[in-house]
Amino acid sequence: MTHPLDAVLRNAQAEGLLPPNATIPSIESRPWPVVLLTALGAWLAAVPLMSVIGLLLGDLAARGLGTHLVGLLLLAGSVIVLRRPEVPIFVEQLAVPALLAGAGTLAYGLTRDLPDQAAFAALALLALGIAMWIDRPWLRVLAGAAAAACAALALWPGRFWRAPNLSAWWAVLHALTGLWLLTLAIQRRLNRGATLLESTGAGWLLATLVGLAAHSGLAFLVPGALGGGLVGAVAMGLAGSLPATAMAWLQHSVSATLAMAGAAVLTRAWPNLGTHSPWSGQLAALCLAALAFFIPTLGAALLALALLLGTRRWQLAGAAGLAAVWMLGSFYYALAWPLAQKAVVLVACGAALGALAWWRLRDGTPTKAVERTPRSLPAMAAVALTVLATVVVAQGAIREKEGLIARGRPVYVPLAPVDPRSLMQGDYMRLNFAVPGGASRNDTGLLSGQRPHVVARLDARGVATLVRLHQPGETLGTDELRIELTPKNGQWTLVTDAWFFREGEAARWQVARFGEFRVDADGRALLVGLADDKLGAIKP
Repeated sequence: MTHPLDAVLRNAQAEGLLPPNATIPSIESRPWPVVLLTALGAWLAAVPLMSVIGLLLGDLAARGLGTHLVGLLLLAGSVIVLRRPEVPIFVEQLAVPALLAGAGTLAYGLTRDLPDQAAFAALALLALGIAMWIDRPWLRVLAGAAAAACAALALWPGRFWRAPNLSAWWAVLHALTGLWLLTLAIQRRLNRGATLLESTGAGWLLATLVGLAAHSGLAFLVPGALGGGLVGAVAMGLAGSLPATAMAWLQHSVSATLAMAGAAVLTRAWPNLGTHSPWSGQLAALCLAALAFFIPTLGAALLALALLLGTRRWQLAGAAGLAAVWMLGSFYYALAWPLAQKAVVLVACGAALGALAWWRLRDGTPTKAVERTPRSLPAMAAVALTVLATVVVAQGAIREKEGLIARGRPVYVPLAPVDPRSLMQGDYMRLNFAVPGGASRNDTGLLSGQRPHVVARLDARGVATLVRLHQPGETLGTDELRIELTPKNGQWTLVTDAWFFREGEAARWQVARFGEFRVDADGRALLVGLADDKLGAIKP
């Protein structure tokens, strides 16, 4: 049977790159179910084994240099086992948790006895040393990722668990990117060790891409899934900053420059990209550079993507592309930029790239008349009906809301206190209403689709006090009405939990004390505005 590398081997021997007696190394084929089951058994066996070792060496590991000694012994034993070319799967998988236990023990000792930066620098060098000694590519990838994480903490100024300094974080991540670029340049000039650097550098780059994506903030529907809590608020706050300082201008400019450098690298690696229409590549590069200017981490991801595509590292290129798409999605949540400005940037870049794609298709297709077949008529009719149905549904919903605003009863509901960390978040204010406790715990309607109603008692000013859940068939008092509740984040609330407004008007809406609603006879309600403590409407 002919091996796929036979032709490559013969060409290398003909060019003198390999000796005449060189052969293709045999690759052991292990069925993945066997490996998975064996690994599961080894990890289960490692738990009591590590416990016994902890009992025997626990006293030694807790004192002075004993921690370092135990950690080094576990690491040395694991590396010796993993360096053997032919080792049983069970023993190999048993050495992996021992390797992790040794690294964790040594990390504990170093962070206890050394300053943070020195300890993490030593751990980064240790991870790189392990990657050099073990003969397992997937473990080298993990070691490279661990080395990148430790190097980031070593470069981090001050204590890493304190409030994040976004400028320092940006600088550290770009320093890691620069080190990966240096490794890539060195790898091209090596005859031996290139494979080792390839696996280790892959892990280093993956960890760096995760850091760049995390720095850009949340994307897509993740903030909504987090429910606007503390985690969501903190992560949304990482989504970019206005270039109001010299450091911010530097970050945004460097990002745009790296994007342009990535376009140049890709054009050089794939010369055919610019032969069809030279200006098309320049326009696409300008669009990406513009986006990278607004997203300070996007430029590094685009440069890595271009280098990976140019060198045909398809799997890593997919990871870099996914990170870049995540950063583009996070641009919507960059609260420092006005929403209208973000919309203009995205629409302009999208229109430019769309026009470019249309021109390339038009310029590359032979000009000839295209006959319209009868089969295209049903498709066009379906598109027209879809557009018409969308317009009808939208207009119906708009007219329903307008009728509720015009004929609904004005009702003012006091705003209950909310977490001040989430009170103001850029272009919306979080609302909270004193819904009776029974409603917040009544989740049966979430499954049945039936919405509960709450009974509100009105005073002479129209201020409502939510007193109880409405029971079917219950008779209301003359000063009472029922209001339909809306599901939100697994609970019931009054219509909505957010009020949106233009950027820069946060101080105007901080005086809000009441939500102004319109309620009809069926209990359907609509939030139409906010009012101050004297029921005066707050105007934008």
